[in-house]
Amino acid sequence: MRFLFLGTTIAALSVIFSACGNNSAGNTATGPSSLKDVPAVRLNYRYEADVPPPDAAKNANTDERSAAVQGDFDQNRPQEVLDKSIFSPDRKRILAVYHRATDAPAEFRLDMYTGDGKILKRITPDTMAVHFPDTIRWSPDSSTVAFVAMVRVASADIQNEQLPVNPAPEMNAAETNSNVEASPAATPPPAPANVLTFRTEQLYFCGAEGDGLKPVTQNEGLIYFYYVWSPDSTALAALAATNREWQILNQQADLKGEVYLPVGRSRMIEKNGRERRLDDAMTTVQPVWSPDSSKIAVAYDKQIRIYDAAGNPPTQAAIPLRNNLLLSSQTYDRDQQAKLDAANTQANANIPVNGQSNSTQGAATLPDENSLVSFNPIVLLNWTADDLLYFQTAFVKRMKNETDSVTSFPRWHRLVLSPQPATAK
Repeated sequence: MRFLFLGTTIAALSVIFSACGNNSAGNTATGPSSLKDVPAVRLNYRYEADVPPPDAAKNANTDERSAAVQGDFDQNRPQEVLDKSIFSPDRKRILAVYHRATDAPAEFRLDMYTGDGKILKRITPDTMAVHFPDTIRWSPDSSTVAFVAMVRVASADIQNEQLPVNPAPEMNAAETNSNVEASPAATPPPAPANVLTFRTEQLYFCGAEGDGLKPVTQNEGLIYFYYVWSPDSTALAALAATNREWQILNQQADLKGEVYLPVGRSRMIEKNGRERRLDDAMTTVQPVWSPDSSKIAVAYDKQIRIYDAAGNPPTQAAIPLRNNLLLSSQTYDRDQQAKLDAANTQANANIPVNGQSNSTQGAATLPDENSLVSFNPIVLLNWTADDLLYFQTAFVKRMKNETDSVTSFPRWHRLVLSPQPATAK
């Protein structure tokens, strides 16, 4: 199979962020009033280690099961199983994610319901299979649904086809259709016909009325597996990998008994379908948007890169955090050891012991990373305010045998962003 790659190769990162030290407060007096107007290459940052975790982000995609939609499936659709019901942020629409008994595992269908549980329109035709249902996203303004789909596996070929990962979730008795003898009511509106489908997972949009279904990407050979809306609902930040990369890495993880964590290259996709590859580097960390929709942050091991969403040409800059993380991990490990020693001393001597350590003293040289158990890559990003970008480091290994899975030393840190001072003329 010939694989197609998007876009042109982006230019190398031209500018590295400069740490603002203790003068960040002074920068705000001479810089723009909003960070939205500051390009990535003109930002300063201050690193703060081991901070409290950010407040949980609001989930604009409410996955609570709709009793009304479930009731429609029970009464009128006995041959179909409802897997998820996803409310729009304004709760005026409900997206039904379901499958039929004859469908291949990991292949789903979509219908649009009104907020009170009445079917409005069938979205996906029989030739289309929705994949990765956990990544389906309503736009924040409730106008558009984004999802990933590809051509449906023919029933006759199911046994011979190598199917994607993410099998359909097991359903318990309470979630399956309970009234299989009920007579169907009025026939639901037909699904659209002649919708373009592909042999690998592409991004699709449809409107809140269940209409306007269209592929927003048309890159045969690429698999789009993660995407998130900008807060202003105008674009997506996404991750994509080639089908060959996916298959090879998945096989390697399978041989080691691991659950494959998809790795992809970051992209920005506008609502009109225009696509820009942000970077050639690959990552497992999901991109995040700044709250003002002006920038996208992506993590690569122990570095964060920030890309401007607009501009001609748009700028981008990197924040190398390895040295910061080395020093803060050294402090963290010393503090943890001091607490452990203090607890052991109290237990053995039964006397109060001060658990304070001298770990906050600065190190003359960078420590050996192999000696630090808490020195781990970035695994999660959370951009809570225009000037506050949180990130979590941790050691994560997901195994097929869940009891062997490991998540250790999860630590939250943050970057306080500010404009660089204006250049004196």
